[in-house]
Amino acid sequence: MPGIVGLVTQMPAARAQLELARMVEAIDHEPFYDTGAWCDERAGVYVGWTARKGPFSGAMPLANERGDVVLVFSGEEFSRDHAGREGPGYLVRAAEKDSAFPASLNGRFHGVLIDRRRGTSTLFNDRYGMHRLYVHQSRDAFYFAAEAKAILAVRPELRTLDARGLGEFLTCGCVLENRSLFENVGVLPAGAAWASRNGSLERKASYFTPREWEQQTILEPEAYYREVRRVFSTSLPRYFEAREPIALSLTGGLDTRMIMAWHKPAAGSLPCYTFGGMFRDCHDVRVAREVARTCGQPHEVIPVAEDFLLRFPEYAERAVYLTDGCVDVSRSPDLYVNEKARAIAPIRMTGNYGGEVLRRVRAFKPVPPLPGLFDAGVLPHVDKASATYGSLLQEHPLSFAVFRQAPWHHYGLLALEQTQLSLRSPYLDNDFVRTIFRAPQSTLANNDVCLRLIGDGDQRLRRIRTDRGLAGAEGFSSSVSRQVLEFTFKAEYAYDYGMPQWIAGIDHAFSPLRLERLFLGRHKFYHFRVWYRDALAGYVRDMLLDSRSLARPYVQRKRVEAIVQAHTTGTRNYTTAIHKLLTLELLHRLFLDRPSVSETHIPAVQELHPVSVPGGR
Repeated sequence: MPGIVGLVTQMPAARAQLELARMVEAIDHEPFYDTGAWCDERAGVYVGWTARKGPFSGAMPLANERGDVVLVFSGEEFSRDHAGREGPGYLVRAAEKDSAFPASLNGRFHGVLIDRRRGTSTLFNDRYGMHRLYVHQSRDAFYFAAEAKAILAVRPELRTLDARGLGEFLTCGCVLENRSLFENVGVLPAGAAWASRNGSLERKASYFTPREWEQQTILEPEAYYREVRRVFSTSLPRYFEAREPIALSLTGGLDTRMIMAWHKPAAGSLPCYTFGGMFRDCHDVRVAREVARTCGQPHEVIPVAEDFLLRFPEYAERAVYLTDGCVDVSRSPDLYVNEKARAIAPIRMTGNYGGEVLRRVRAFKPVPPLPGLFDAGVLPHVDKASATYGSLLQEHPLSFAVFRQAPWHHYGLLALEQTQLSLRSPYLDNDFVRTIFRAPQSTLANNDVCLRLIGDGDQRLRRIRTDRGLAGAEGFSSSVSRQVLEFTFKAEYAYDYGMPQWIAGIDHAFSPLRLERLFLGRHKFYHFRVWYRDALAGYVRDMLLDSRSLARPYVQRKRVEAIVQAHTTGTRNYTTAIHKLLTLELLHRLFLDRPSVSETHIPAVQELHPVSVPGGR
């Protein structure tokens, strides 16, 4: 994911610049990225960055007229006064004048503020920690990076799996509590403002805590709805202001429907697209097409086509590598479709996090790995992961959703998608989330607030049923429609990830009939159970039965062999286990088994397209 890298150190400048150049090279993944670097040897601050080429990337670093306040910023910002209306220069003016900076910012971002007036540099990020920074403190430097691989590039001794992080990844699908998969590599906490002076980290502070929003007065239902409507309608326009084209990733659900109902684009002005599958038009595609047509907007389908399966090894490897193992290989189709979405528009508007914020959807939970698959030494960390998750649920439910679930569980997919384009969502807007903390309990039991918002914005869209049968006309037919859609949704899950082993055996007996084609593709656009059984069976065997894979110290060889044999012959369903095994093996090959970054060509800092700043390099 484009972002910043760097170090704060008292080491000799030549060595620090060499390390900075290696770190930048480690995250320069695409030909449409720009790179840059800025150094202040006297302060011991060395910062580099990658950014998607565009109006924003060429502006870094930002400096005031005297050059004594310098800002390197990555991400997007949507404050009331500036969202999309001008270049990023206003950010350094705000930093120069506002002693509480970056508390006034609104968006997903991270950056470094160098204030020569005070002799400090401050590393900061957004309130949610969604624009992630990895951190590591060594004896001679403090390192930070948008991707862990940049730190590993200059600190190869860190190429070791963190045992607790491994247990959490296997159990929860993500690493919790600002740890990472790599030993002694952490994650900068949300709302951080960590200050350095004279090349040393001096103070770990925060500019925001969730208690500020949790302690607000709860509103009555009608007053709450009026406030949600006011805030949503006034904040949404900020997210459509940009100096680059925007397209809407339209689904069949409620959250993108609310955006369309209140944005009200002129006919033909907002390209829309929906991700689709191989078997048929899924309900997302059908509903999104109707919504786009109702609003007079162009719509197209981006399918996961056969060429994805032909190139699956490449996409699986890139998905794991680009996210430092924060997604498993099942997210590789998302990389494929977002590559194609970039050709439509470099900014992708989404309804991401709407369910988590408005309806407090819990998107993940602990699921222990298959018995006998992993070594006994891993199991205490699996148990501890479940206990940690349980303790987190004691927090305010919305705080869990936006300050825990979002930056830990949802981060991996966001990071993967943002390697290709810029993602926007109005549902993590500061004003909006602050308002939702005032929700009365009665409004959280159903979707009435969302449906009412859609109706107040555009009654035509309120009359279109969602992919799960919500909205539309009430009555017997509507109830039957919801039940049918719910059945097909659950049936598709059963024929993909969730198929019980005894049904898998029966399904195998009737395999010539290809019964899965009756259910697959109605709601989802990827189908890994049948892919691992059929088109990708050779890849699964080659990867997981390789001598290197079977020799990993935490897996049970015979159990792995049995899983691969049973799944690829269709007698059992081990889709989720194969996801985990493939991802861990790629993690080893891409990060843990590799030597440090090649020194055959390490660019000098001057090669990284620096911008001259008074007093800096």
